[in-house]
Parts: sequence; C-alpha cells; structure tokens
Amino acid sequence: MRKIVRIKFRPDGKLYDFDCGAFVLNKDDNVIVETEQGLGLGVVAVSPVSHEEKLSNKPLKQVFRLANKDDLNQRKKNLDTEKTAQIFCINSIAQLNLKMNLFSVESTFDTSKLTFFFTSEGRVDFRQLVKMLVKKFGIKIEMRQVGIRNQAKMCGGVGRCGRKICCSAFMKKFDPVSIRMAKDQNLSLNPTKISGMCGRLMCCLTFEHNTYQKLRKKFPGIGKFVNTNSGKGKVIRHNLICNRMTVRLDNGSEIEAGLDEIYNREGIGNV
Repeated sequence: MRKIVRIKFRPDGKLYDFDCGAFVLNKDDNVIVETEQGLGLGVVAVSPVSHEEKLSNKPLKQVFRLANKDDLNQRKKNLDTEKTAQIFCINSIAQLNLKMNLFSVESTFDTSKLTFFFTSEGRVDFRQLVKMLVKKFGIKIEMRQVGIRNQAKMCGGVGRCGRKICCSAFMKKFDPVSIRMAKDQNLSLNPTKISGMCGRLMCCLTFEHNTYQKLRKKFPGIGKFVNTNSGKGKVIRHNLICNRMTVRLDNGSEIEAGLDEIYNREGIGNV
C-alpha cells in the first residue's frame, strides 16, 4: 500500500497524481516533484490517501522534496519571465503580422524552456518569430498550437450555470458534441444559449444524452396517434424528465398527460 497525493501546477490547472513516499503532506503545501520536463514546483490540492497495490500499479512520479524559500522565489521569477515573454511575443506577432492568437506562456521550473500556446485558424509560419524569441531570451523556445476548446480548458472561467467550466474543472478529454443532442433534450437551438465560452457546443450536452435516449424509448414518437383519458389525439411534444407529453386532441385542444394516461389503439397502456 502506498500514499498518493494530487498536485496542481497552476491555480486552475489539472490535478496530477504523485507518489508522496515517506513525506507527510497537507493541503496547500508547496512541493518539488519529478515531471517529464524535470523538477517542477506544485501545490498539494488533495491530501495523501492510501491506495491498495492493485489500484496503484500505474507508475507514478515521486515527490522529490518540500519546497523552500529559494524555490518560491524562483517561481516568482518564472512568473515575471512568463509575463515579460508574453508581452514581447504579442508585440512581435503584431510586428510580423502573423495570424495567431497567443494566450499563454509557460516556463519550466529551471527556466530552460519557454512554451508559447496559441490558436489559429490555419498553419502559421512562425520561424522568424522563434528567432526573435531565442535572441531575446536565449533559451529553448517551443510554439504549441492548440484548439479553441483547449484554450478554454487552459484559461478556465465560469460557465452560464455559474460554476467553473467542466473542461477546466474535471474533464480529461473532449467527447464529440452534436446539435442533435440539444434537439433530443428539447433545448433552444439559439447558439448563444447552447454554446460554451469557447464558442462551440457545450460539453455538458453529452452528460445527459444517454439518459434522454433511454427515456425516449418509453414514449410514443412525435406525430403518433394515441388514446388518452380525454380522447384520441396526436403527440406533439415530450417532457422526458417529468415522464409527460403534450397531446393535441381531435377537437383541437391540447392536454398534458403522463405515460400512465396514454393508451394505444387497443386501449392498452404504452408503459
């Protein structure tokens, strides 16, 4: 059995699992950990918990040590470097008239590399830009083009529901989202109401899609004629969550009926 701690490297960043070894760690502790980019400084987001061996076969990076004052000072310097690099890069992009949107800059803890994240509608020839950045900062430069959804995930924000956007809070990958999902949930097809901060269809449309599909199987289809306690009529709308539907009777009036009030032509309940 070993203890696994969850650590984040950005205030609204993704949580990563690390093996804390013999260290006694608490939430909000600053630690130095092993990463693919070398040593990095992170913050304990979730206190260590014990995992059984069968649940912890996945190899994890180690917590190297607790962060000290020098490490915290280094992080402040890195943040200043990132701000300086972002301002310089934005000005250089304008100077070179490149069609790209720079939105974030990240530095490795040892400041051996700067990574510039940007979005663009197409391919960008940024070779001259990289030369200007290398000349300015004298370290390794990496330009990384990401999609508009990834930009929202990295930048974070608050959705129309009033909560932190899902992609930034807990989602690990982006599932396909279609306009059909919004139709199945009887949502308004107004783009401003079903689009997220990224301008694409909201990821949360996928969360309840399977539930709506299962519920719909219990209902007679739109346009089907059914018998109700009030007479024969045609189904014109569904309210799947409430297990009710709207039926237009032969006399032109509309009623709302539950599944237990709907009968087929033989007078047998559909449910």
